[in-house]
Amino acid sequence: MRMATYASRPAWELRARAVSSARVAVPLGLGLLVAGSVLLRTRQLDVGFWIDEGLSVGIADRPLGDIPGVLRQDGSPPLYYVLLNLWMQVFGRSEASVHGLSVVFAAILVPVAFWAGWLLFGRRTAWIAALLAAVNPFLTDYAQEGRMYALVALLAMVALGCWLQAFTTDCDGVRRAPAIGFAVAFAAMLYTHNWAYFFGAATGIAWLWLLWRAEPAERRRLFRTGLVAYGGAILLYLPWLPTALYQATHTGAPWSLAPSLATLASVPARILGDVAEVAVLLAAGLVALLRTRPGPLYRATVALLVIAVLTIVLAWLASQIAPAWAARYLAAGVPAVVLLGAAGFAHAGRLGLAGLAIVAVLWAVHGAPDEKSNVRDVAEAIAPSLHPGDLVVTTQPEQVSVLDYYLPDGLRFGTLTGPVADPGVTDWRDGVERLEATSAPRDLQPLVDAMKPGQRLALVVPEITSVNRWRAPWTSLVRLRTEEWLQTLSNDPSLSLVSVEPVDPFPLSPYPVRAQVYLKR
Repeated sequence: MRMATYASRPAWELRARAVSSARVAVPLGLGLLVAGSVLLRTRQLDVGFWIDEGLSVGIADRPLGDIPGVLRQDGSPPLYYVLLNLWMQVFGRSEASVHGLSVVFAAILVPVAFWAGWLLFGRRTAWIAALLAAVNPFLTDYAQEGRMYALVALLAMVALGCWLQAFTTDCDGVRRAPAIGFAVAFAAMLYTHNWAYFFGAATGIAWLWLLWRAEPAERRRLFRTGLVAYGGAILLYLPWLPTALYQATHTGAPWSLAPSLATLASVPARILGDVAEVAVLLAAGLVALLRTRPGPLYRATVALLVIAVLTIVLAWLASQIAPAWAARYLAAGVPAVVLLGAAGFAHAGRLGLAGLAIVAVLWAVHGAPDEKSNVRDVAEAIAPSLHPGDLVVTTQPEQVSVLDYYLPDGLRFGTLTGPVADPGVTDWRDGVERLEATSAPRDLQPLVDAMKPGQRLALVVPEITSVNRWRAPWTSLVRLRTEEWLQTLSNDPSLSLVSVEPVDPFPLSPYPVRAQVYLKR
């Protein structure tokens, strides 16, 4: 008896220590990963805003109740702008503050990736998923961007984790809790960015695949779970649906062209960086997972592959009909790729761990852009010469918000369609048709004629360094009108050109602009 009692005590103590150490190790390890992620993603917080970030601040910096209405002009859903509004009330509207909100979303994504990886693939995959989320270069870029893309990735990871638990695990009944979790997270995605439609469609196709291959009893369970998951998301989204339908018929992305096959082929590099050689290791791990059929691991792996591929392919196909493609929108597809990568590395043996080390180092040294636009520099250069009542005209309408952010108060703004009443938002409604109807005599000359002697006019125009980048319906009109507006002001005898910024005619900056300041005689 004494020996049995003595032997059982160390076993009990070992189990207690294992549980205790796990309770300490997991929070500590995740805390270190989050801290490293924040350190990596706060090196460029004070970079000047570009066009879209100016719009973020312009839309969010108004009463909360006004945001949904003004978005009928913009075409975006409201959730990010509402959160940014609340954030700016506490932390202010500086570049670092606005970027900081995205850092928070990216930091939360690390433990969420751990949770999602743990659900089906186990502890090793969970830690690898958290590490990849902490250093992924795409997330590093957009964690320091005053836009909604880090939030989209976070919500997609939550939705994926809930979806996998609801639809791919063995269960006798409806998995209501994860199904409801998916409904809430997916609805939040729909309220954040419109590429959530493609993510939802991809998960729906994966759900149909599971229904098709399931036994009758399992099929009934999956069907009822799907009703809860997708039906709940639709119910939560219904209040925004009328606005979304209005936006779909009146706004869009006229600045975009249909993406090519080469653009589609470049997506892995956009999300993963230039580490394609490690794909062999990932493939080896995924093949090992697929050999586990039938079972939860097999179902989850195939479902993730379907979701990862179709989220992007469906968006690409839709953009062939109604172009709305931008690399930053790939945020909706990043979580599925991260989870697949983590599972692949975890099941590729020692070579997988070696490949993970290479990827982690290469990703960790990736830095976010140190300049997104020269608008801040140009605005600071011309600001001392401008006074309340002076006029700022831009031939690229979407630049108004960021110009308003950086220029002094009291200025008047105009663009190709005439005076701008609300510089915080760009009116994209029927934008191409409205731009086609513009002309310098109709829309620019009245602004010049209304100026008083001694007032100044700052004309801000985009630098067209490559015509190929200005071939979309909207951008081609901006390019043509820019030439017309420049010529009109140059020929106006009542105006004298007093300064040009920057002096260098070809500034080495993304989305460069040039300002010409005129004095009314």
